[in-house]
Amino acid sequence: RFERRTREKKKREKGTERGERRRMAAFVGAAGSAFTGGRTNDGGAVCCKGARGVRRSRAVVQMQTEYETPVTRRLSDALKERDVEARLEREEAEKREREEIERREARARKIALMESIPDNQPVGTVEEYMFKEGVQATLDQLDHDLIGLWPVKSRVREIAALLIVDKMRSKLGLETAVPSLHMSFTGAPGTGKTTVAMRVGEILQKMGYSRKGHLVVATRDDLVGQYVGHTAPKTKEQIKKAMGGVLLVDEAYYLYNASNDRDYGQESIEILLNVMETRKEDIVMVFAGYADKMERFYSYIPGMNSRIGNHIHFPDYEAVELLDIAKVMCRDLEYIMEPNAEHIFLEYIQARMQMPYFSNARTVRNAVDRARMRSAIRLFNNAVDGNVNNGMVSAQDLMTITPQDVVSAQELMARGNAIVE
Repeated sequence: RFERRTREKKKREKGTERGERRRMAAFVGAAGSAFTGGRTNDGGAVCCKGARGVRRSRAVVQMQTEYETPVTRRLSDALKERDVEARLEREEAEKREREEIERREARARKIALMESIPDNQPVGTVEEYMFKEGVQATLDQLDHDLIGLWPVKSRVREIAALLIVDKMRSKLGLETAVPSLHMSFTGAPGTGKTTVAMRVGEILQKMGYSRKGHLVVATRDDLVGQYVGHTAPKTKEQIKKAMGGVLLVDEAYYLYNASNDRDYGQESIEILLNVMETRKEDIVMVFAGYADKMERFYSYIPGMNSRIGNHIHFPDYEAVELLDIAKVMCRDLEYIMEPNAEHIFLEYIQARMQMPYFSNARTVRNAVDRARMRSAIRLFNNAVDGNVNNGMVSAQDLMTITPQDVVSAQELMARGNAIVE
């Protein structure tokens, strides 16, 4: 009996020891999975029996919820990133060194070239460059299209002379730089500002200072939006259209409203100023309007006035010059104005210049259109009635403007305020 009890006691102690080892293995495996993100030892989990095993498994679950899985980073990845940064720094330093060497070599080549060129080296005549580049043809076209405006034409020729000489310098390898070609046109309506801007664009295109040389005319409605966030897209759209050519901002003083701090025109002006400074090789901006209003506008925006290198004033036409403009318009439309009709037209222009809303060449164009309409009505009535040449209309009749077709000064004064060109 004593031996049997001893054997049972040893068996119980051995079973207790084996259970303790199993429960300890389960606890260690579960705790390891919580810190490493791995799975729990299945054998240990199965052995968690009894109250003590349940309590220890609950403690393990609580430890899993309290601790997050740590973010590990491989040493090889860190070393690789460090190698990339060092390589980029090395490449940047080598690039700067190459650029500096290229600058020194270019300067040395230029010095050698200048020393090798004799002082009396012929480059060519100005007339040769004028005709070869097509500038002379554009200036002749400007003389053909515009009557008078000698100060304006002289200023355009000065700009063309600067571009021609700059082209000759570049042929020899001398240092050249793009001059400030932004312009300001001041003057009354109908004095040829749009026409001059178009010809300037053609000159710049033929001289290689612009890609297209086209003209884009914009006003405040084209540049400024009515709501927040609309101004920038509209302004950038007009600038995109004018890239490679000329952007003419007509009546530019309406962009800025000094009485309203919340006006959206200021945003458009800031965009234009930035483009004038950073993209002057790609676009030429021309700001046009009345002289007094433009001066006030420049006083509000001093940064714009300093970026404009060419200020050109368009004076009003004389009455005789306006008559010549009417003749040019008739010539382009294949009409002939009789001498007596010219005298009546001159008297009409002199009277119209003293009345309000006079617009120089635009008023003349309206008067010529009115004379064409009255000529058409006269020919139509004569043909229907059959009183003249039995209703036959000749080519000479279709091309002639007679005195009765022109609005006289007496007829204009009789209308009073009801001005009809």
